[in-house]
Amino acid sequence: MIDNHPTELKALELFKQGRVEEANRVQDEFLQTVLSSGEDHCSCRVACKHHGKCIECVVLHRGHGHHLPNCFRDMVNQRLEPISQLTEHTFKHK
Repeated sequence: MIDNHPTELKALELFKQGRVEEANRVQDEFLQTVLSSGEDHCSCRVACKHHGKCIECVVLHRGHGHHLPNCFRDMVNQRLEPISQLTEHTFKHK
């Protein structure tokens, strides 16, 4: 699990409090935990040659500017949902 991981959320809170050294240490712990797990964290459902290669994937998506990588979509949609609620989600229906 990467999204909303409690360790990274703790690091973010420490950054907000100005406790940068401690936040960096907690963030390093998060990265070590995730990257050493050996799990496939790529949320893309398309079998492409860049699966699991985040830097390559993001560079390509930024390069063509057409759409967000799959791994960003849920996060962006969660942020947009409250705005969509302002018009009773009618934007979805057009």
